[in-house]
Amino acid sequence: MALDYFAVGDDIRDTAAPSGPIEKRWDEHRAHMALVNPANRRKLSVIVVGTGLAGASAAATLGEAGYHVKTFCYQDSPRRAHSIAAQGGINAAKNYRNDGDSIYRLFYDTVKGGDFRARESNVYRLAQVSVNIIDQCVAQGVPFAREYGGLLDNRSFGGVQVSRTFYARGQTGQQLLLGAYQALERQIGAGTVEMNTRHEMLELIMVPDADGTERARGIIVRDMLTGEVETHLADAVVLATGGYGNVFFLSTNAMGSNVTATWRAHRKGAYFANPCYTQIHPTCIPVSGDYQSKLTLMSESLRNDGRIWVPKKAGDDRHPADIPEDERDYYLERIYPAFGNLVPRDIASRAAKYQCDAGKGVGPGGLGVYLDFAEAIERLGRPAVEAKYGNLFDMYARITGEDPYTRPMRIYPAVHYTMGGLWVDYDLQSNLTGLFVAGEANFSDHGANRLGASALMQGLADGYFVLPNTLANYLSKAPYEKVSEDHPRVVEARQAVEERVEKLLSINGTRTVDSFHKELGQIMWDHCGMERTEEGLIKAIQMIRDLKAEFWSNVKVTGEAEELNQTLERANRVADFFELGELMCIDALNRRESCGGHFRGESQTEDGEALRHDDEFAYVAAWEHTGNQPVLHKEPLEYEYVEMKARSYK
Repeated sequence: MALDYFAVGDDIRDTAAPSGPIEKRWDEHRAHMALVNPANRRKLSVIVVGTGLAGASAAATLGEAGYHVKTFCYQDSPRRAHSIAAQGGINAAKNYRNDGDSIYRLFYDTVKGGDFRARESNVYRLAQVSVNIIDQCVAQGVPFAREYGGLLDNRSFGGVQVSRTFYARGQTGQQLLLGAYQALERQIGAGTVEMNTRHEMLELIMVPDADGTERARGIIVRDMLTGEVETHLADAVVLATGGYGNVFFLSTNAMGSNVTATWRAHRKGAYFANPCYTQIHPTCIPVSGDYQSKLTLMSESLRNDGRIWVPKKAGDDRHPADIPEDERDYYLERIYPAFGNLVPRDIASRAAKYQCDAGKGVGPGGLGVYLDFAEAIERLGRPAVEAKYGNLFDMYARITGEDPYTRPMRIYPAVHYTMGGLWVDYDLQSNLTGLFVAGEANFSDHGANRLGASALMQGLADGYFVLPNTLANYLSKAPYEKVSEDHPRVVEARQAVEERVEKLLSINGTRTVDSFHKELGQIMWDHCGMERTEEGLIKAIQMIRDLKAEFWSNVKVTGEAEELNQTLERANRVADFFELGELMCIDALNRRESCGGHFRGESQTEDGEALRHDDEFAYVAAWEHTGNQPVLHKEPLEYEYVEMKARSYK
């Protein structure tokens, strides 16, 4: 049945991946990379799209090296990139707690946490580089939490049994982004980086060399204040534009977060890998009504001291303080005694869903479980809990009107992160020559489920330490042939953007963009959310196709092209979400196994755990856009240093 929706192409390989002992691969690879001398760097240009942790750190580092860098973001400041919303922390294998941590253990925990669907070499490099990230950020002045004696503090996150997460209260992403932003602003002041705010990428420019090699040579952007369509050219392009969780409409992402930059690259030929791998975060404030446009995350760090429970009796609507201990089910501690409340996110999310499905959920609609800090407050004292989590507690109180110091928080899973993204090789280069992809925008490090506090680690690893090496290796063969704005490929890309804008404005239908987005999001949540089935996915594909057809005939986009037009911006993004949502469902339909955040109802163990099928699906699914049926290219996953086995956190 799945084969009715796609074609199968040739297998692919990561030809950039080094061999040899895994602990030496990255160092050996770097040692044999070509370099660009400082004088020549000034002659080369790089476009970086996105100014979150991956984009800002990459642009700052490349600018510091002497390249001419153009950066683009749709926000009014790089500081508003969604990385700023990350709360809990950043992982690094420093072993400051002397609790048995190591580079290998971080590597193993990440591969296991991703349910054995990530590349070994990429993950080991991430673990290696993690130790450098903390030193870099401390040198920048990032105010990590410290113990009484002044040493950097650590806490635990899900899926591990050590404390390796560095944090700045509940504002780690903000502090890390400010560090990267300051480095970026320094280069803007020095003239090596040109910052373009309120610009949105709408097309990738691919131009062939004289020998026929197609290279990424620029982008088409729209000035969001004036509506002007602009052309920007360079020797290489880096996309660091984040994930695509907003395809679900309701998510913890910023409302402006979108897939457009990576999707336009996909339409130009870049493979999109594992789109069905989406992460549902277990600790979010539950939906409170139909009027909501986004959801709010409550940091995973709260699971260090908070205990998750539901009433043992279904339908028990008593005040939580009136429910005695022996009538409470601390279900994560009961089912997973080895990890307790710190199981990985996919497991904690499904466990909460099961409890609510059984009628034990709390709060409006029964869509919530309790996260209780009474024991922690008694053990540590309220001042200590306030010092660790005060800003998170304040946020919860403002949103819900409830005091989490005296009443347990109500939490429920919500869309948070996407492990899928553009396919890249070991050098972070896509299958399109000259197009590099960093951070959440690529697929490379997390497999089918990301461990908490690893997104910030990957973003900064890619930007500060990986791309500056691999991009230099690529640019060592530059300069490439000059490309002008009147080149036929450049003109073609620009015309495609202008025609699309004109088409959206000309429909003049009766439905709003947001109404389409909301309906698409509900389809995705119902059929491609925490649990997927063949029947539901087939139904969703047809529903998406029908809704997409209605969108292109009945959407109403007000205003003009040559002005600030937020309706037009959203319409462009939602149009891409339709195509992405369909591919996500096709990918999920093809992957007839459960692994990490992808849970097929037909593939589970007797006790409801994910059941993988390594003999059939131990591969990266890299999808090629053809304009008709997508084409699946498989990259086999091979493990030398980790034994593939069923995950157990019990």
